[in-house]
Amino acid sequence: MDKNDKKYKAYLDILHEELVPAMGCTEPIAIAYAAAKAREILGSTPDHVLIEASDNIIKNVKSVVVPNTGNLKGIAASAAAGIIAGDADKALEVISSVSDAKKKAIKVFLESKEIKICKSKSDLKFDLLVKVSRGESKACVQISHFHTNIVLITKNDEIVYQNQDCDEINTSGLTDRSILNIKDIIEFAQFIEISEVEQLLQQQIDYNTKIAREGIKGEWGANIGSVLLKIWGDDIKIRAKAMAAAGSDARMSGCELPVVIVSGSGNQGITASVPVIEYARELKVEKEVLFRALIVSNLVTIHQKTGIGRLSAYCGAVSAGVGAGAGIAWLHGGRFTQISHTIVNALAIVSGIICDGAKPSCAGKIASSIEAGILGFYMYQQGQQFYGGDGIVKKGVENTIANIGRLGRDGMRETDKEIIRIMLEE
Repeated sequence: MDKNDKKYKAYLDILHEELVPAMGCTEPIAIAYAAAKAREILGSTPDHVLIEASDNIIKNVKSVVVPNTGNLKGIAASAAAGIIAGDADKALEVISSVSDAKKKAIKVFLESKEIKICKSKSDLKFDLLVKVSRGESKACVQISHFHTNIVLITKNDEIVYQNQDCDEINTSGLTDRSILNIKDIIEFAQFIEISEVEQLLQQQIDYNTKIAREGIKGEWGANIGSVLLKIWGDDIKIRAKAMAAAGSDARMSGCELPVVIVSGSGNQGITASVPVIEYARELKVEKEVLFRALIVSNLVTIHQKTGIGRLSAYCGAVSAGVGAGAGIAWLHGGRFTQISHTIVNALAIVSGIICDGAKPSCAGKIASSIEAGILGFYMYQQGQQFYGGDGIVKKGVENTIANIGRLGRDGMRETDKEIIRIMLEE
C-alpha cells in the first residue's frame, strides 16, 4: 500500500480521528461538553437545566466518578461540572483544568439549582440533549451518534447550528470505517511513514502508560492490577493485563489524568495500547516496531467496533483486548495468518462479556479480554486454533468479525434493554 492509495489516506485519517485525548469516562464528559457549550450559547450561568439522555448514556454515567469534581458521580454532576468549570473548546478535555474554588462552586450549583434528568425520546443508542435557561433566555445543545458530534444548537428556539445527516455506523464528518479489513490493516502498518503518526502514537504511549502506572501505585477502584501482580507475579503475560486493568481502575475512579481513547472509549484506548507497550518493552523491540504494532492494535479494535456501534450490550473491552492480541502477535513477527488466527481464537473465547456501564469492574473485564488476546496468539504459536463452525466462529477472519458485529449490534439489543432495566431498579 503506497501513499497514493486512497486506503492509505483513509486509514491515516481514521487514526487521527480516533486517537484523541480525553479526561474522564467519555459519556459523562460528553454531558459536560454539551453543558459547557449550552452555557456558552446562553451567555450566562443558568438557573434551570434539563438533560435528556439515551439509555446507554444513562448506563455508562451512573456509577463512574467524574474527574475534577471531588468524587461526584452521575449525570447531574457531569452537567454541573461542564456549566461551572467547562471549556467547550477543549472538547473531551472540557473539565481537565478545574480550580478548588470551581470544585466548590460545582457542589453549590448542584445543591441550589434545578437539574432535571429524563430519558431521551430518540431510538438512537447515543443521543444527548442539554437545555439550559435563565429568566427568559434559553439554549439547547444536542449531541448524537458519538461523543463530540453536535448535531443541533438553538438559542431562544432559533437554530444556531444544525447537522443531522449521519447515522450510528456512518457518522457525518468521519472517514468511512467500513473500508477497514485485516489484510489492509496489516499492509498499512507495514508501509506507513511513521513520521505521519509518530506524535499521535507517542502521546498514546505517554498518556496511557502514565495512568496505568498511577493505577498500580495508588488505591483506585478494586485494584485489579495490584491483585494480579500480587497473586501471579510480574511475568509479562500477567503484567500486560495488570497495567491495563490498573489504568482503567484509576480512570473509573476519577483519576485526573488524561488518556488517549479509541472508538470513543478511554478504557478501550488503554486496553488496545498498554499490553502492546508492555510486551514491546519486554521484548526490547525498536520504537518503530512498537508504533507499527500499535497501528495494528488500534485499527483492529476500530474495525471490530464499526459493525457493533459505539454503545452496546457487548463489552468494548473485548474488541480492544483482541486488538491488543493482534498487536502482540505483530511484535513477535506475526503477519496476516498469525494475526487473523489470534483474532478468531480470542473472539471465540470472550465475545459473551456484557457491558453494564462504566465502573470499577471494567478493569476485571479488561484483564479477561487481554488474557483472551494473549491466549489467542499463544494458541496459534502452539499449532492450536478454533475452526469455522465452532459456535459463532466462521471460516475467515472477516466472516467471524462480521458475526461479532451482528451479535453486538442486533443480537444483544434486548440484552441491552434488560441490563438497563436491572441497573435502574431502585
